[in-house]
Amino acid sequence: MLQRMRRLRWTELQLLVAPALLSIVGLILVLVAGQNSEQTTIQQFRVQAGDVWVSLAFIGLIMAIHVWLTARRPQADQVLLPVVAMLTAIGLVMTQRLQPAAASARAGAISLLANKQAIWIGISFVALFLVLSLFKNLSFLRRYKYTWLVLGIGLLVAALAFGGTSGQETSGGPGSRLWFNFGFFQFQPSELLKVILVVFLAAYLVDKRYLLGGSYKIGRLKLPPLPYLAPLGVMVGLALVTVVVQRDLGSALLFFGIFLTMLYVASGQGGYVVAGLSLFALGAYVLYNISGFDYVRDRVGIWLDPWARANDKGYQVVQSLYALANGGIAGQGVGLGRPDFIPVVQSDFIFAAIGEEVGLAGTLAVVALYLILVFRGYHIALRSPNRFAQLLAIGLTTIFGLQAIIIIAGTTRLIPLTGITLPFISYGGSSLITNYLAIGLLLRISAARADEF
Repeated sequence: MLQRMRRLRWTELQLLVAPALLSIVGLILVLVAGQNSEQTTIQQFRVQAGDVWVSLAFIGLIMAIHVWLTARRPQADQVLLPVVAMLTAIGLVMTQRLQPAAASARAGAISLLANKQAIWIGISFVALFLVLSLFKNLSFLRRYKYTWLVLGIGLLVAALAFGGTSGQETSGGPGSRLWFNFGFFQFQPSELLKVILVVFLAAYLVDKRYLLGGSYKIGRLKLPPLPYLAPLGVMVGLALVTVVVQRDLGSALLFFGIFLTMLYVASGQGGYVVAGLSLFALGAYVLYNISGFDYVRDRVGIWLDPWARANDKGYQVVQSLYALANGGIAGQGVGLGRPDFIPVVQSDFIFAAIGEEVGLAGTLAVVALYLILVFRGYHIALRSPNRFAQLLAIGLTTIFGLQAIIIIAGTTRLIPLTGITLPFISYGGSSLITNYLAIGLLLRISAARADEF
């Protein structure tokens, strides 16, 4: 009996109360605000009230994963799932709140956005469950590292050959992203590519760790033999292709940041980071001054002075800044702001919508959740049973931290805006599913033994 009590995940269960309550209370706030709004009709309000099943289904999903972890992986990290569930609940509430702005003029389309997001959340939890239950041994991730490299290259080539635009204006401008369009849903390959990048780098850097000390020197920087740099160069080339061909600056910056982080952890040499950042700065300067890359120049120009182009390409950034300023410390209240003035607010600019309706206090709470997520991920890495698991956990955690930094800094105009999603919060299926795959791997690593790698 005592051993069974120890297996129970009481910490996780108690922490899961918060996202469960938020999904219900948040919906109630949205409905009350919508009922009192002069712009919302009674018919629309009744349709929105039917969205309660979305919140109930979400609660059922997180509790099902908790029960399964208690029964099968009781030693897995107990903070990771509640933090991710809380971020997902925030995204679900904001999607329910923003659906009138994103839906068509037909009242029957009002619930479409939240229902689609609920479907993506359901698929994401299925992906999480499959990773936890089917991956009995994670050694195959390391064994087939070159398969992941070929898969990543093939995925990018397929996107270039058969992909299309998302069909909407994004922060990156029209045609800035390449998607696979399957009719009933769209998939962004760069989302899956970032996980493939981490798996390959973790396996390759572990196998070649003895060469990272270098066989010859350039100044103070020690470099391994050139043949061993070729696969790393291929992965960096994938990041450059996303800029030059796909015009996806956000994904390129994310890929490069993941690469530098994992290379530094594997080698312990700060020279790699300095050299990488220098090359990145040089590449950005070259792209800024080369004709044919006007979108890079546009991004920098909008960052420096968005009000000069407030009527066209700077409109999103200007409206985002107004929304954040309008939110103040405590916000306007859930459902009482006007985030619908911001184009594509449900994906690229959802952080601005949060800032307007729950204020600085709410945005700091969101940032704190990401900090906890990164802390727990690195904590899992420190306790990992071997070097491969450690690098894999570091790379997966860096995805969440770096992606959140890039989009939050872009939304608040600390850096030029790049069109990527806010992890677990922004509307979108490919991002949500990929992030839950990464969380599944982190939970699996936290519960793994040394002989499972």
